[in-house]
Amino acid sequence: MKPTILITGATGATGGAATRKLLKKGLSVRVFVHQKDVRAQELESLGAELFVGDLIDFGAVRKAFEGVQRAYFVFPFRPGITQATAQFAQAALESKAEFVVNMSQKSSRSDSKSNSALQHWLSEQVFNWSGVPVAHLRPTYFAEWYLHLRNLIREGRLAIPLGTTGRHAPIAAEDQGAVIAAILADPASHAGKVYPLYGAVEMNSLEIAEIIGETLGKEIRYEKITPEQFVRETTGGENPFLAQHIGEVAIDHDNGLFSGMNNFVERIGGHPPLTLEAFVDKHRAAFI
Repeated sequence: MKPTILITGATGATGGAATRKLLKKGLSVRVFVHQKDVRAQELESLGAELFVGDLIDFGAVRKAFEGVQRAYFVFPFRPGITQATAQFAQAALESKAEFVVNMSQKSSRSDSKSNSALQHWLSEQVFNWSGVPVAHLRPTYFAEWYLHLRNLIREGRLAIPLGTTGRHAPIAAEDQGAVIAAILADPASHAGKVYPLYGAVEMNSLEIAEIIGETLGKEIRYEKITPEQFVRETTGGENPFLAQHIGEVAIDHDNGLFSGMNNFVERIGGHPPLTLEAFVDKHRAAFI
């Protein structure tokens, strides 16, 4: 029998990409969503089973796991991930789930000064303690950052809190979705693994601005701004939790924590990661 796979964050970037990949493989997918909106209905039209709930609601998580064998866990960027993880892991145990893929972050570590990154590290430990077979994904900065900055890029500005000494290889959510789907489709060799995930080419902030500009055929000027300014530019308001995280991981980035390369996207996901040029070109309409 084919397994039933539970996907959280299904209307988001990585969860949505993983859902589509799994459905194309002919697998049974239950998507955990907050509401039955247009994005959820689109997944339903592709063959996904909708489950409406909140990851902080233990009763809802238990119910979502009924008849589920494998699952993907990703939590929104807000406080509460450790509680949600404990509930998710307990529900997985109770349902005798075979495997969980956990979305963490590159800066996850026990001594992180970012409150979010530290909580992600604790989340990893909770899954490990639970005994449910798990693989942890630790991606570097998402290429989707630039979609959030599209208004500034239209003005010819790449205004970010990162300096020019650090480097990273921006990774697209669709490439992460391919890795998630591949692991959940055949998890046997992935239990206990921690996978740092990177995009196609490692670059610094000046090189990223240059590539975006060349792809769009216009000048894009790099500009360093404060974490608070970045949050206002990308969310339209104040978010101290996000700003604290951005400030600390910007320091981590300058110190080289987000650098590195490997072949996990191609080896596990089945294709080379999208280049930044290809990502910008694919979303060109958002930037013009």
